[in-house]
Amino acid sequence: MTATPLFHLAFPVRDIAEARRFYGGLLGCSEGRSAPDWVDFDFYGHQVVAHLAPAECASAATNAVDGDAVPVRHFGVILSMPQWQALADKLAAAGTRFIIEPHIRFQGQVGEQATMFFLDPSGNALEFKAFADMSQVFAK
Repeated sequence: MTATPLFHLAFPVRDIAEARRFYGGLLGCSEGRSAPDWVDFDFYGHQVVAHLAPAECASAATNAVDGDAVPVRHFGVILSMPQWQALADKLAAAGTRFIIEPHIRFQGQVGEQATMFFLDPSGNALEFKAFADMSQVFAK
């Protein structure tokens, strides 16, 4: 049996120390290798790399999804419902400014999911979601 491949994503940040506080401190991602201009994080078992590139940090375009203005450029993970709720509570307690508040999207429809969006300090949009029924992740 083959192991599931790991996802890798590199993205720009305006400040490495700020990225460490956000991804390592707030989100609890352990740090891997690093250099003065980049740092690897274990993002729920996947490798994300914050690269120092302040000029690349800009606001993202949005598309309408179930009544929300969803940032086109975003990344995140699908958690279990209890993990999602615990993270939503932790972020709210930390004073996180959500760009899309934690809520249920597509309620009563195929693909019903819990979702929330917020920005890292460099303006990168993150979405965390959860499905009560994981078979609905790719359902049409």
